[in-house]
Amino acid sequence: MKILVTGSTGLVGTALLGELKQAGHTVCRLVRPGTQKKAIRGNEGFNVAWNPATGELGAAAVGADAVVNLAGASIVEGRWTEERKKELKSSRVDTTRALVNALAKMAARPRVLVSASAIGIYGNRGDEILREESPAGGDFLSGVAKEWEAEAEKGEALGIRVVCARLGVILARQGGALSEMARPFRFGVGGKLGSGQQWISWVSLQDVVAILRMALENGALRGAINLVSPQPARSVEFTAALAKVLNRPALFPAPAFALRLLLGEMADALLLASQRVVPGQLEKLGYKFLDTDLAATLARLCA
Repeated sequence: MKILVTGSTGLVGTALLGELKQAGHTVCRLVRPGTQKKAIRGNEGFNVAWNPATGELGAAAVGADAVVNLAGASIVEGRWTEERKKELKSSRVDTTRALVNALAKMAARPRVLVSASAIGIYGNRGDEILREESPAGGDFLSGVAKEWEAEAEKGEALGIRVVCARLGVILARQGGALSEMARPFRFGVGGKLGSGQQWISWVSLQDVVAILRMALENGALRGAINLVSPQPARSVEFTAALAKVLNRPALFPAPAFALRLLLGEMADALLLASQRVVPGQLEKLGYKFLDTDLAATLARLCA
């Protein structure tokens, strides 16, 4: 297949492009104006001009069979000021709207659009088991994810099969959430966050890549899918496992009030929220996860 990819220089995009190229697909990176060449050097595939502000999509996109939309500003870089929240929303909602509008103008449209989303759509739900059919929450991230998915789903009216990939906490050797979680432990000051009873729904990067590839190639996949391991863990269990793997103590808890003072709204949304998510759709399809044991996964990634 000829596959267009937005967000190709991120953690997931970089890993996915290599996998798709190895599988024999032709990969086209959708590159925004002003993107520095060093940011895309070494990635697989070739570049296609893409301007979300104008909706302009380069002629090299013609003949694409599929699209993977991974665009979105990092939610962990910088305090959530009102300006930053506008950027987080626009980089997801507005970009996806522009992408679908560009696809609508193509004479021959792609067969499938796999668009990133997040389990943040569920909000803070305590011990409730969350499946794809569970209602969305009511906080900022929930609202962004709802609008994000709504823009992607407009592709269905164009005859495009749409998959909204609700990503959990991605664990990878190369960076992302795990490197940030491990940092305080490496300095000997790690510990539980808040009460420690909140659920963390995690997934390894290799499972994310395998599932995204399956979503592209398997016509039975459609709509929202939870990209999480079938074995979520409580925060206190996660930090204990990480401390053991790193051979560091977990003696310095971070109280909820301190996290809120330091990070503001971001603390409640990313560190203190509890989301016990299960991969219902993937289990129905019989997907066999590569990583289900948290301790073994952390040991492999932190080795």
